[in-house]
Amino acid sequence: MCRNIVPLNNLEPAATDDECQDAALQFVRKISGSNAPSRANQAVFDRAVAEIAEATRRLLDDLVTTAPPKNREHEAAKRRARSADRYEAIRVFQAEKHATRAAS
Repeated sequence: MCRNIVPLNNLEPAATDDECQDAALQFVRKISGSNAPSRANQAVFDRAVAEIAEATRRLLDDLVTTAPPKNREHEAAKRRARSADRYEAIRVFQAEKHATRAAS
């Protein structure tokens, strides 16, 4: 899954239409392979984003859970921590690669 798309179900407060739109945009960008479509494809791109945002809204509205709502700030902190770990691992790998090349 695209890392920029965050789970929107069971949040307190509930996901907004803007969040559904943002998730739909990221999804369409990912599957189309394009951040900004050409003028020839703009209408198709925009229509796909609107349809997916609408489907996302319906999905979130219709899902049922018995789990307590997730705290937005706590979930965001967990995502930031995972991201920091991931980037630290990349930094360490690159430092080791650089050291290996320097030693050669």
